[in-house]
Amino acid sequence: MENTNPIETEKVSKLLFKFSVPAIVGMMVNALYNIVDRIYIGNSPDLGANGIAGITIGFPITIVLLSLGILFGVGGATLFSMKLGEKNDEEAENALGNAYGVLLIAGFLYMTLGQIFLKPLMILFGASSTILPYSMEYMRVVLFGAVFQVVSMGMNNFIRADGNPKLAMYTMFLGAGTNIVLDPLFIYVFHMGMAGAALATIFSQLLSFIWVTSYFLGGKSRHKLYIKNMKLKFKIVARITSLGLPGFSLQIANSVLNAVLNKSLLFYGGDLAVSGMGIINSLQTIFLMPIIGLNQGTQPIISFNYGARKFDRVKTAAKLAITAATVTVIVGYIIIRLFPVQLISMFNRETELLEFGRTALLSWFLCMPVVGFQVIGANFFQAVGKSRRAMFLTLTRQLIFLIPAIIIFPKFWGIEGLFYAAPFADFISFLITASFFFYGIRTLEKA
Repeated sequence: MENTNPIETEKVSKLLFKFSVPAIVGMMVNALYNIVDRIYIGNSPDLGANGIAGITIGFPITIVLLSLGILFGVGGATLFSMKLGEKNDEEAENALGNAYGVLLIAGFLYMTLGQIFLKPLMILFGASSTILPYSMEYMRVVLFGAVFQVVSMGMNNFIRADGNPKLAMYTMFLGAGTNIVLDPLFIYVFHMGMAGAALATIFSQLLSFIWVTSYFLGGKSRHKLYIKNMKLKFKIVARITSLGLPGFSLQIANSVLNAVLNKSLLFYGGDLAVSGMGIINSLQTIFLMPIIGLNQGTQPIISFNYGARKFDRVKTAAKLAITAATVTVIVGYIIIRLFPVQLISMFNRETELLEFGRTALLSWFLCMPVVGFQVIGANFFQAVGKSRRAMFLTLTRQLIFLIPAIIIFPKFWGIEGLFYAAPFADFISFLITASFFFYGIRTLEKA
C-alpha cells in the first residue's frame, strides 16, 4: 500500500491543486534566476541598461540550455509516469536512470561547445560593440554551470512524477533563494559586475543539482536511481527524446525567436530597444510561468491515467487545467493594462526606457487571454504520447507565425509592427490549437 501512487486514486481537482500549486510556485521561484539578475543589474549604476541588454543578447543560449532539461527531463518523466500507470516499475526506473545519464552528457557537451563558440554566437545574436563585453562576461561564467542546470531542471520533473510535488517545489526554492541572496552580495558588495550575477546563478544551480540527485539516492523516493539503469539504451533514449521533443522544440523556437527578435530590435531601435525587450521578456516570464507550472503539474496526472486507460480522469484534468490557465492569464492581462509603467520601473527608471517599455508591453500582450488555452491544449497531446501533434501545435505560436511576423511586420509599420507580431501569432495559434484539442478530446478512447 505504501507504493500506491496517489495519481490513480485521488479526486482529480484535488490532485490538480496538489500537483500544480507547488509546480507553479516552484516555476515562479525558478523564473527569478534571470529576472533577479536583470533587476539587480538594471539598478546597478555601473551596469544599468547596457547590463540588461547584455543578458538579453545571451538569453537564446540560456534558453537552449533550458530546452535540454525539458527534452530529457519532461520526456523522461512522461515515459516514467506512463510506465507507472501500466504498473511496470522496472521500465519506469530504466527511464529514470537513462534520463539522468543523458542529462549529464548533454550538460557537459553544451558547456564545452558553448565556451568554444561563445563570441561568434553573441555577435550572431545581435550584440553590438557596446553590449558584447557585458554579454561575454555574463555568459562565460553561466556556461560553467551547464551540467548543474540541465540535471537539476530535468530531474525535478521526476520528483514530481514520483508523487512528491512539494519536494520538487523545494528544489526550485533552494536554487532561486540562494541566487536572490548571492546576487546583491556579488554585484554590490564585491563589485563583481556581470560575472558576479552569473556566479550567483551557477552556485545556486549546484545546490539544486546535489538536492535532486540525493533525493533519488535516499529513502524518500518511491523509485531509485541505480547506476545499472544509467547505461544508455537506444530504445529508451529514443522514446524519451520523442516525448520531450514538443517542449524542446518550443524552447528551441523560443531561442531562435529571441535571436531574430534581438537582431530586429537592434536594427529598428538600437541598444535601447534590446534593453526594453529584455524587460518585456522578464515580465513575460513572470506572467506566463504559472501556466508552465500548471502544465507541469497536469502532465503526470494525464500521462498516468492515460496509461491506466482512465479516460474520464484524463478529460477532467485537461479541462480543469485549461480553466485555471485562462483565469491566470486574464488576471495577468488586467495587471499589465493597469500598471505598465510601474512594472517596467522595477528594472530601470530611465525616462526613454520607461516610455519604450510601456508601449511595447501593452502591444506585445494584447492577446494574452488566449495564451493559457494554447499552452495547455498543445501540451495535452504530449502528455498522452502524441508527440508530433504536440510539437506542431507548440511551434505554431513561437516559430510558424511569430518569427515571420517579426521579420515582415516592421518592414511595413516599423518598430510598432514588431510589437504587434506577438498578438497576431497568439490569436492564430489559439484557433488552430482549439480545433485540434476538441477533436482530440472527443476521440480519446479510440486512440
